[in-house]
Amino acid sequence: MTSPALSGWKQRHRSLYYAAAPAPDDPVIVPEATAFLVIDVQNTYVERPARSDVPAGEQAHYDAWTPFHDRMREVVIPNIADALAFFRGRGMECLHARIACATTNGRERSLSQKKPGFNNLLLPKDEHASQIVAAVAPQGDEIIVTKTTDSALTGTNLRLVLHNLGVRTVVCAGIFTDQCVASTVRSLADESFDVIVLEDCCAAASMALHDAELDILNMIYCNVMRLDEFKALAAPDKS
Repeated sequence: MTSPALSGWKQRHRSLYYAAAPAPDDPVIVPEATAFLVIDVQNTYVERPARSDVPAGEQAHYDAWTPFHDRMREVVIPNIADALAFFRGRGMECLHARIACATTNGRERSLSQKKPGFNNLLLPKDEHASQIVAAVAPQGDEIIVTKTTDSALTGTNLRLVLHNLGVRTVVCAGIFTDQCVASTVRSLADESFDVIVLEDCCAAASMALHDAELDILNMIYCNVMRLDEFKALAAPDKS
C-alpha cells in the first residue's frame, strides 16, 4: 500500500534508482523566481494532411502517429494554454523555445538536425512550419529563444536570460518529452536550476516513450507532476 507521503506525484515515475528513496520535499514556488518554459510546440509538429491524401504505402506510418496528434490536440495544447494563463495571471515569467534556422538552407544547424531521419529539421525562421502554434503563442513581451539544437540552453542565451530575470525554478512543457524537453531539462539541472516537468503538458511520439523518459528524468533532473498538482503547490487553498 502506498503511504500518504508517497501519494500523487511523489510516487509516480520512480525508476529503480529511486524506488526506495524517501519522498521528495514539496518545491517552494516563489512567483518572482519561477518561469514557465514551453518547448517546440510548433506548426510543423501538429499539422498534417488528411489520411485520404496519404499514399497507401505510408498510411500505416501515418496511423502510428495518430495517438500523438490526438494527445496534442486533446490534452497537451489545452493544458499548456491553461498553464500559460495560470502563470500570466500570477505575474510569473513565460518563455518560449522553438526550433528555427536563420538561413534558408539550414547550414548553421547542429549536427543532430542535419542527420537523416526524423530529426533532420529544416525550419527556416520565417516559414509557417517553424512558428509556434497559435493556441499557445507568446503574448506581449514574452521572451522567445530560437535554437538549432535539442537543448534550449545549449543553443541559445537562455541561461543568461534566466539568470538576469532572477529565475531559480523552471517549469517545463512541450515536445518531444524524450528529445528536446529531456535535453533542456538536463541542461537546466546541470546549471543548478530547480526544474519541474508538467507531464500532462508534454508528449513524445508514443506514450511508452513519454513515460519511459519521465521515469529517467524524475527525481534526479527534475520533479515530474501534473498541471493540477503544480497549481496546488503554487496557489495552495488557504480556506
